[in-house]
Parts: sequence; C-alpha cells; structure tokens
Amino acid sequence: MPANTSAAIARSCEFSHYLSRLLAARPEERQRLEARLDSPFGPEEMRDFADWPALAEPERLAPALRRLRQATMARLICRDLAGLATLDEVVSTISALAEFAVRQALASASASLPQYGRPIGEDSGEAQQLIVIGMGKLGGGELNVSSDIDLIFIYPEGGETDGARKISNHEYFTQVGKRLIALLNDITADGQVFRVDMRLRPYGDAGPLVMSFAALENYLLSQGREWERYAWIKAKAITGDADGLEQLVRPFVYRKYLDYNAYGAMRELHAQIRREVARRDMADNIKLGPGGIREAEFIAQVFQLIRGGRDRTLQLRGTRATLDRLAALRLLEPDAVRELQDGYAFLRNLEHRLQYQDDQQTQTLPTSPEARGQIAASMGFADWPAFDEALSAVRARISRHFEQVFLLPSEDGPGHPLAELWRDVAEQSPEAKLAELGYADPAATARQLKGLAQGQRYLQMPLAGRKKLDALMPALIEVAARFPNADDTLSRIIGLMEAISRRAAYLALLTEYPQTLQRLASLYSSSAWVSAYLSRHPILLDELLDARVLYAAPDWPQLAAQLESQLQQAGGDVEAQMDALRHFQHAQTFRLVAQDLAGMWTLEALSDELSRLADLVLDAAVRHAWLDIPARHLDVPRFAVVGYGKLGGKELGYASDLDIIFLYDDDHPDAPELYSRLARKLSTWLTSATAAGVLYDIDLRLRPNGASGLLVSSIAAFRQYQEKQAWAWEHQALTRARFVAGDEAVGALFEAERRDILTLARDPAALRGEVLAMRQRMLDSHPARDDDVKNARGGIIDIEFIVQYLILAHARTLPALTGNTGNIALLAVAADAGLIDRQLADDARAAYRQYRRLQHAARLNERPAVEVDAALLAAYRCGRRLWQQVFEQALDFS
Repeated sequence: MPANTSAAIARSCEFSHYLSRLLAARPEERQRLEARLDSPFGPEEMRDFADWPALAEPERLAPALRRLRQATMARLICRDLAGLATLDEVVSTISALAEFAVRQALASASASLPQYGRPIGEDSGEAQQLIVIGMGKLGGGELNVSSDIDLIFIYPEGGETDGARKISNHEYFTQVGKRLIALLNDITADGQVFRVDMRLRPYGDAGPLVMSFAALENYLLSQGREWERYAWIKAKAITGDADGLEQLVRPFVYRKYLDYNAYGAMRELHAQIRREVARRDMADNIKLGPGGIREAEFIAQVFQLIRGGRDRTLQLRGTRATLDRLAALRLLEPDAVRELQDGYAFLRNLEHRLQYQDDQQTQTLPTSPEARGQIAASMGFADWPAFDEALSAVRARISRHFEQVFLLPSEDGPGHPLAELWRDVAEQSPEAKLAELGYADPAATARQLKGLAQGQRYLQMPLAGRKKLDALMPALIEVAARFPNADDTLSRIIGLMEAISRRAAYLALLTEYPQTLQRLASLYSSSAWVSAYLSRHPILLDELLDARVLYAAPDWPQLAAQLESQLQQAGGDVEAQMDALRHFQHAQTFRLVAQDLAGMWTLEALSDELSRLADLVLDAAVRHAWLDIPARHLDVPRFAVVGYGKLGGKELGYASDLDIIFLYDDDHPDAPELYSRLARKLSTWLTSATAAGVLYDIDLRLRPNGASGLLVSSIAAFRQYQEKQAWAWEHQALTRARFVAGDEAVGALFEAERRDILTLARDPAALRGEVLAMRQRMLDSHPARDDDVKNARGGIIDIEFIVQYLILAHARTLPALTGNTGNIALLAVAADAGLIDRQLADDARAAYRQYRRLQHAARLNERPAVEVDAALLAAYRCGRRLWQQVFEQALDFS
C-alpha cells in the first residue's frame, strides 16, 4: 500500500478526469478507496457490495450495478497507476465484474416476467435457462477497463412457458434478453454498467436476438464462416448449460485434423482490418494498427484453429495462456513468445491508461502535448519521445512475429520459373526442360506430370485447392531435380499429391510452409518405404515443419506423459483413444526414420528406439483398454504383455509385426474372463484399421498351445506348460522373450520363469537334433537363397539358431547367457566362456550386423531381395563355419 494513500488517490485524479469527476460526485467512494486501496476488488467484495436479493426489481438493481462498477473502476485506476495491480488483476477484475453483472441482470430480468411462468423444454419437459455467452475478451477473461461486452443468447430447447399466459420459449427468452441488455446498457443518471454488443450472434444484427441449440447448430454447420471460428474460440457460457454449449460449438471451432486453411482465413480477416485502418487513418490505434494488440492475438489463435482439434491443451480462451502453451509445445520459439508476452502486456497496460482518462473505449494515442506527457509518465517514461521510441520497438517486434507466422504463401507470390512448364504440361512437350533440369528419363516424367494434370482428381478439385496444387508443382519439380534419383523422387511426390489432392488442409500446409518442400523431397528421394508411409499418413507432413523436433532424439518419459495426456483428453472415447495411439506411434516412427536417413542412428540403436516406442504404446494401450472394461475389479490389472521375436530381442524394424503373448497373476474368480476380454480388446485396439490407420500387426501364435490355446494364460498355467508340454522350439523362442508392458510384478514372475526354463539341464546331443530338425522344417517351407539374408545358409536365422542352442545347452552353467542383450552380445559371452571359437564368433557378429543393415536398406526401398556380392558371400561363409563348429554339420559352400 502506498505510504500516503491520499496522495496516491490525488495523483490518480490528476491523470484520470473520470476518477476526478466520480470522487467529486460521490465522496463515499473516496472514503472506500482510502480504506481498501491495499486490496483488490474481488468477487467476494462484489457479492457483499449490496443486498442483491433485495434489489431484484430492475429499477432497483440498475443503479446498484452502476455504483458497483464505479467503485470497481475507482479501485482499479488507483491501484494500477500506483503500481499495486498487475495486468492480470486488472483484466480479471473487470471480467469478473461483467460476469457478476450479467448473472444479476439475468436473474432480475427472469423474475420480472412472472405472468409467463417457467419456460419448459418440449423434449425434456424440464425448465430451461437462458445461456448467456461471453465472447471476445469477456469470454477470455481479458476485458479492458472501458470495454463493451460481446454477448450471445442461446437456449436449449423450444417449447412454451407454463404460466397463466403461455408464450413460446423463443418469445420468452427474447423478452428476457432485451431486459438484460437494458439493465446493463442503458445510460441513466448513474451512467451504464457495460455497453452490450450483440453483433457476433448468428446472422448479426439481422438475426434473432435469441436462438435454440438446434438453430445454432444448424447455422454453424451450414453457414458458419471462418472468422466466426476465430470468434467462438473465446466463447464462455456465463450462465446455463456450459457443457451442452461446448459440445455443440467445439467441432465447429476445432477440426479433427490439422487445419492449415486457417492461415488463409485469418490472413484475409487481418487484411480487411488493415484496409479499414488505412481507410480511417488509424495507424495510431494500438489495437488494430500494425504491431497492435490484435496481431498478437491472431498469432495465438491461428495455432489454436490449426491444432486445437488434435491437442486439446490448446483449447484455451486467454491469449497469454495460449502463448505460454505454444512455447511449451515449441510451436513458437520461447524467445519469440517472451517478446510477444512482453509486448502484449505493454500494449494492454497502455490501453488501460488511455481508457482511464475519460472512461472511453479508445485505443488511439493522444495528440495533445499535455495528454501525451501524462500517458508517458503513467507508463514510467520521462517524456513522450522516450515512450514513443519504446512503443515503436514493441510494435515492430509484434509486427515482425506476425509477418513470420502469416508469411504470404507462394500461390500469391511472384511466379515460379517453372510455372509455365506445369501450366502447359498437358499441351506442350516439357521433355527438353526436364532433361535440362537433370531428369534421367524426361519422357516418363512428362507422362506422369501429364497424367496428374489430366486426371479426374485434379480436374474435379475445387478451385481453391487446384490453385494451391498449381502453386506447389513447379517448386516440387525443381526441388526433386536436385537429387541423383530425380525421376523416382518426383514420381513418389506425384503419388503424394494425388493422395492429398482432395485434402485441402495438407495442400495448405505445403503452401504455407514452402521451406518444407526440400525436406519432403529429401525423404522421398532416400526411401520408397518412407514415401509410401507418408502418402498413407499425410497428417505426418506436419512433422516436417520444425527440424528441431523432427531430428531431436526421443525423450521417452516426456513422450509417455504426452501420450497419456492425449489419451486422457479423449475422455473415454475409445475411437478417439485408438486414433491418438496411432497418431502418436506414426509420428514417432516418422521422426525415427527421418533421423535414420540423416545418419543419426546405428541400426542397433534404432531398433532399441523402435522397441521402446512399441513398449510405450503397448503399456498405454493396456492401461486404457482396461479402463474400458466396466466390470473390472481392480484399477490396475495384474496383467502383462510379453514380447517374443524381434520385439523381445529389441530388433524391431519399421514395419515389424509384434510377436506377443498375454499373462496374468490374479486369484479373483472373474480373472480369467476379465483378462480374456482385456486381451481381445487389446488385440482390437492394436490391429483395427481406423481413420488413422493400423497401430501394429500382431502374432499371438507363440502362446501356450499356439493358435488353439487360450488367448491369455495365468502365470501358473504358463509355468506348467513350459515345464511339461513345450517343444524345444518353444524354448528357443523363449530365449528372445521379455516383459514389455503391463504390471511389473507379473513381468517379474515371467522373467523368473524364463530364467528357470532356460537354465534347465538338457542333453546337448538331443537338443542339437531337435534344433536341426526345426531348422530343416523352416528350410522346407522357406528355401535358402543368397539374395535372402534371412533364410540363406549362414544367414540371419542360422546365427539366431546358433545363439539359441548355446543358451539352452549352456545357460545352466553360464547364467549370463539368459540376459536379453541381443544375439551379437550373446555370441561374445559364449566366446568369452570358451564355448565357441573367438575368431569365428567375431566374424559371425560382423556378418550378423551386415545382414541386418542389408535387410534394413532393402526394406527402406521396398526391395524384396538384397544384392549378392563378394562381401555378402564372405559373410555367409563366416556364419556357416560357426554353424559347423556348433552343430558338427557342414553346410554346402557352393
């Protein structure tokens, strides 16, 4: 509190003519100020300001609300100018006052029509309440001190009132709305509470004052315009059914997909504002002028419109909270957000000082030297030039960030040098120009371009989408030509363009971010598999926007928290949860493949990352699938997912199936049925094809008794099966098994059982015979070929069988062999123990690495076979020599 309260009030009166007049007319307000200047004017004090129930009649309520506003304004002006109030306090206090006044006015207006009784819904039979929606800064809790309030009136259902005089609900709420407006808006001897602006309602001034849910929904679906999506971001139900309103409006504001068309819509809205500013010579308007408040708000809200449907954490009403969220998501650089936050606060504080002077809704800088001096001093500057310099710097920074976000896309920019080639491709012969650009088969490339330009998909595109595609194609032809395999690169890109030709949002993304085209072409040049993956999941184009995110090593704990948040946001909607899992898994896979192609990972490390991703997704799926079982007896299931094969051995590739089994340890009588339901549900969650695609293909045949066995087994049943019934090949499979998801206690029981089984005493000769017999059965169904590194003699399977045999034969005396450390590490363990020749082991380890690299490269380019060369044949010989040492069986070296 200021050392001298009276002096602080006097200084505020010198600055604010409104405050000076108010305190002169109402001495009691000066007394209230002197007594309470140290405290904010909070909601509780507003409630205690008067005996509101006794002031229900409109003629008594109206002056009381106006006096409440005067008291609130007096406190705010003095506290703000004395440095006692933050910007948060100012905007939240005036917003709280507006909400309080609306609620009081609605109660009074409703009570003033007793002759009609209550409005009753024709469908529900329940009493209806008017939903008063605060729009704009009121909805966002960011009102300025002399603001008007934007309201919309909605009611849930049609019907009629139940009083002595019956009228329709529409007529009733229209009368209530008119009375509410008068209570707040009418100017009396005490002034007004707030100016009320109803022009944001459907159809504007030409529309009805009130509207039902059904009518609002019909309007938004059939006639809602892009600028209205922007307006409804901040909508807040001050009274009535807030949940019902949110469910109705959210799909209109927030699209399920990433909506990059929002850029164009908001750019046009801003252009209209700029034209109006220029026409009315409003450059000194700190709200609408360049680098003003509105530009900072547009930056926040365009990201909400684009991404809010996918990320509900962006469904915020306040500008500053949204900017903070954008920084947390790294959608804007933290430094940029800091500048925007500081600039926005500077402008909002300035806006309030402009309005404090005469309680006028103005955002225009003063022209008189006296007023300018006062404004500069109130903002903490010695004089107007110093203040003006600081203001110009703030506006320049906001304008710079605005231009960076809303950079004009290529379709409206200067013509591309290859625009004529694409425009005339159907009539002209572009082969010579394509050859000049570096295309090896210009005739084939020209045919593909003509096929796109003359195809039905292109010809039937809406004009706006075709313009975007026409703007993109010349740049894509140019960027693809920079790669050695230019023809393949452009061919793959044309496939993408055909896939997204009717998806305007994706065309808009590439148009708005032309810098992504080089990144896109690089990926399409490097891998046919990546090209097909991205064309199947074009939503992943969004990943290309920020190289820092695309090429950042995964932070799995942070990503797990992100996925959990997204699943919780789905609110029990199973389809939404399944899509969230798919979007997450696809995005992380895409990031890993981009990093892989950039040379950031060894193959072994990449497989580890893909395995961690699968573990994380499986764990999340188990938790949330269990929550979808209504009869569950535990909050956390005593259930585990065990991975076999590539998942178990942490050797996953991009398109690997998951070999898994399900185990539980729970004595509850309903446990077998509940966990069977969980296993079936989990299988559905993983394998079903939704709009977002498939999560993983899974193979459950390694469970006890294979395809004829139970889908889920208890630990006890699993133990009995492994000890009494399992074949040797099932114990071979167990060597690569590990707990991957679910209850860690059940996982620990599995791991203990696995060690017990692997360390059983076995007859080496008998085991050798069984392993060789299994290998022969595999060869009978998949004959060995040198261009197939998996099945070739001395190839991947042979080395894996060697390791599995060594584990089963020697783990009893060498427990280190039971570690789930991978085939390469286990060969070293066996060599260190003298079980195999050191040189043969080292050669086999190098060969195994080579096979996996070749297999990985072939799959990235969708080649069914590898190229056979001298190095590969030499590697096969290494594998065969080790096989001969271990199994005493010579392999054909021809």
